[in-house]
Amino acid sequence: MRNEPSGRGAPRRPAFFSPAAMETQGGLVPDPAEVTEVAHATAAVLVGAGRSSEDPEVTTRLVALVDELGLSTLAELWADRPARSLPGALWRLYALHEWVQRSPEEASADYTAGVRFADVNHVVAGVAEPPGPQEIRSLADSILRGVFEGDLAVALERAGAFCRVVSSGRADRAHTTDVQDAEAASTQTRRASSLLSTAEDLEACARLWRADELL
Repeated sequence: MRNEPSGRGAPRRPAFFSPAAMETQGGLVPDPAEVTEVAHATAAVLVGAGRSSEDPEVTTRLVALVDELGLSTLAELWADRPARSLPGALWRLYALHEWVQRSPEEASADYTAGVRFADVNHVVAGVAEPPGPQEIRSLADSILRGVFEGDLAVALERAGAFCRVVSSGRADRAHTTDVQDAEAASTQTRRASSLLSTAEDLEACARLWRADELL
């Protein structure tokens, strides 16, 4: 079983230093090893702070971290890390959450179209019925909250299942779109494939977390 960090005094938010911010401190391009260390350290601090706190307000702030820091800051920190690592997993979870919050209608349409092709994953994702825009937004919030106050592996599996359903829906919608707009259909197909890869990575991260190997 994963060892949880001890202590109740979680910081209000961890200190974040993106590669760009690091560069401004000394006027030098940061060492790649330092960038890697910062990425993994901030991811560990973030998860540790959230999981060691019993204050729901802390979880709420962590779920809304993009509102406070901006998605670009998280991208600088984590987007270049391996997909099957803690910072890589967090980047995908936050990016997915941000997409759903910004485009709930699109997310709902993709998800609804995919349910009939991925009914088991639909159950694992755990979205309320019917999966309208608000239900999909609530699901994204629930998954991200689970990183900090539930079983992180389950949160990763739910996110992976969500991605699989959405990927199936995008692929189906691409087939329909192909009749009218082949270029748009090709873009949808590529996005469906990319999201399927994301699902596989998140599910692999869940297995790594359970084995105490997600670093």
